[in-house]
Amino acid sequence: MDTMTKRQRLEAAFRGDPVDRPPVALWRHWPGDDQRADDLASAQIAFQQRYDWDFIKVTPNSGYCVEDWGVETAYVGSLEGTREYRRYWVRTPEEWTALPMLDPHHGALGRQLACLRAIGEAMQGHVPYIMTIFNPLSVAKYLAGDELMRIHLRRHPEQLLAGLEIITEVMVAFVQEVIRAGAAGIFLAVQHAQYGLLSEEEYATFGRPYDLRVLEAASEGWFQLLHLHGTDVMFDLLADYPVHVVNWHDRETSPTLAEGLARTNAAVCGGLRQWATMVRGEPQAVCAEAADAIAQTGGRRFILGTGCVTPIVAPTSNLMAVRRAVERTE
Repeated sequence: MDTMTKRQRLEAAFRGDPVDRPPVALWRHWPGDDQRADDLASAQIAFQQRYDWDFIKVTPNSGYCVEDWGVETAYVGSLEGTREYRRYWVRTPEEWTALPMLDPHHGALGRQLACLRAIGEAMQGHVPYIMTIFNPLSVAKYLAGDELMRIHLRRHPEQLLAGLEIITEVMVAFVQEVIRAGAAGIFLAVQHAQYGLLSEEEYATFGRPYDLRVLEAASEGWFQLLHLHGTDVMFDLLADYPVHVVNWHDRETSPTLAEGLARTNAAVCGGLRQWATMVRGEPQAVCAEAADAIAQTGGRRFILGTGCVTPIVAPTSNLMAVRRAVERTE
């Protein structure tokens, strides 16, 4: 088979058509660099140039979506590259209804749009890039802290729902600008579709309707990826989302990649454990997990990756092993 472009390879994988090789991508956080548009863009571009992934998943720090509401975070050395939350905005139920609207062209949101444009200028259409978007319920978590948000969800649902309406309006406007900035689509990070956190009924009320509005805002793009974070995920409840790819911690929680393929029409992304294999394993272990993932899926409707972000301490040799694992060997 002739060599495909990255977009051709991805779109064939979405459809389940034959590919010249399985698509592959890893993504990671960029502590420090993620505070400035040019530095984040430069870090992402250098990572892409070194490893030649099939797409760039743009990874700002999670606080970017709430910084303009006054939330404060700090990087204190997490090996995953994430920042700690130091100051939340919401403390009382009434504050959900007082959330101001944000202009996506200014502040932290505007900074991310500038980053996307810089990546687009560097890639010149050769490498697709998708923007990390936290779903509205995750944004609510970052505004109040997870425990307080879930208390309000159960004790003050009307106020939280009012807040989710405001959050969703802001995220819809931002996502529309993300597509205009040249992104192929979005990486929708969903954190509360876990049975250990909410019931299906709760997620159907406080999660799903708002997720679908954000995905609709991205519908002019051609590459939407749903990330189900955590364990015991509500895979079947979200399996019909209008996305091209579903990514979850398939090595740590059900379903397996093979089971996931049978339960959604989307392609699946995963196969590699972010800590046990990518950080603590040897390149041979990386190759073995990759080979197993390809065998589970037959290399169709499949993208090789980790179940979540690759820790910033993962050895270069392991990252190189991931990239080499999808190359055809005769």
